[in-house]
Amino acid sequence: MDTTQRTDQQRSADRRRRELLEAADRVVLRDGPQASMNAIAAEAGITKPILYRHFGDKGGLYAALAKRHTDALLDSLRAALDAPADRRERVESTLDTYLAAIEARPQVYRFLMHPAEGGHAGDQGFDVGKHSAPLLRRMGEELATVIEERLDLGPGSQQLARVWGHGIVGMMHAAGDWWLGEQPCSRAELVRSLADLLWGRLAAAGDKVGGPGF
Repeated sequence: MDTTQRTDQQRSADRRRRELLEAADRVVLRDGPQASMNAIAAEAGITKPILYRHFGDKGGLYAALAKRHTDALLDSLRAALDAPADRRERVESTLDTYLAAIEARPQVYRFLMHPAEGGHAGDQGFDVGKHSAPLLRRMGEELATVIEERLDLGPGSQQLARVWGHGIVGMMHAAGDWWLGEQPCSRAELVRSLADLLWGRLAAAGDKVGGPGF
């Protein structure tokens, strides 16, 4: 098999994988945590064994969906952090970007983070407990990198940046999960309250010399 043929086959496989992920997204948007492999296969117009062939198992499909949505969310968060605004505005914009994302697609959020709510007899829901923690960890590491690149935190800055990165993500996740379920206040009120909690130390930290600024 020559290189051109291998490349064409890979492109075809990648396109088919995207189509299947789009079908899975449609089911998740409709069914949330109750999404099943049976429903996803039916939406894609294929049999379940073919779906397994592309993703291995439920965990493989979940991981692919999780990466798809996490990549999109991280792109949005980076855009908020890079926006031409003062630091307080960027902090609030970043918090609001995360909360707006889970508010806009609550079924996707619940599918990724609350698998225990779903499940069908004969086709159990996605057991994703072992996957949701790595998603949050990835977001924490990404934010830690941004903080370490942009803020002068003094001695031990790399470790402190990781503490801050994971701590902020944990706060956003826990507060957002509670807020999405109970809606005790407006999104704007929650953003301001969380920003107030973060602001003291963030306000005091200087920008790293030669860095892009925070």
